[in-house]
Amino acid sequence: MTLCQFIDRAFKAMFERYGHQHWWPGDSELEIAVGAILTQNTSWRNVERAINALKSRNLLSIRGLLDVDEKTLADAIKPAGYFNVKAQRLKAFIRWLHDSGGFDELRKLDTYELREKLLSVKGIGRETADSMLLYVFERPVFVIDAYTRRIFERHGLKDASKMDYDRLRSVIEGCLPRNPQLFNEYHALIVRTGKEVCKRSNPLCELCPLNGLKID
Repeated sequence: MTLCQFIDRAFKAMFERYGHQHWWPGDSELEIAVGAILTQNTSWRNVERAINALKSRNLLSIRGLLDVDEKTLADAIKPAGYFNVKAQRLKAFIRWLHDSGGFDELRKLDTYELREKLLSVKGIGRETADSMLLYVFERPVFVIDAYTRRIFERHGLKDASKMDYDRLRSVIEGCLPRNPQLFNEYHALIVRTGKEVCKRSNPLCELCPLNGLKID
């Protein structure tokens, strides 16, 4: 089957297996954005622990994150790993967010300009920026992560694991209607499939909802 046929059928198969994922979990735009930074190189369970620690210390607000010193912030987010680096990245992001006028002002920017501004923040890479664009700003930007690369390569998209990030994103987006709700659900289903069956080592192929689907 063609790539676009695979993308269509894969979504239907995963949705039939798992249903709505209600992703990204978070009580506010800020919490989702903070989670996108904290989830770099760690599990979501660890991110939840770090976010709960921020909440318990009354730090999960723009003012709270602006005023807290970096050492105290690093201590609070320790469960997320790489806490010193992530504290620096959170501080850089929150200063940028504050200086930009907050989420309401940033929403006025078109997607390209907003993405470029996000990428200008120290520590915000393409996957993190696109996660914020999709889940915070509800823009039709498909998030490419390790699960996406692994699943697509194992189902016939040659060198998906090595393909340039923006190239792979463009290829996938080209097969889908530009609907942020669809992109949200699709990415969440990919993460679910990657975690539960399409594992990096010892994949459970016989349990995969994508069994029998192959890109020619």
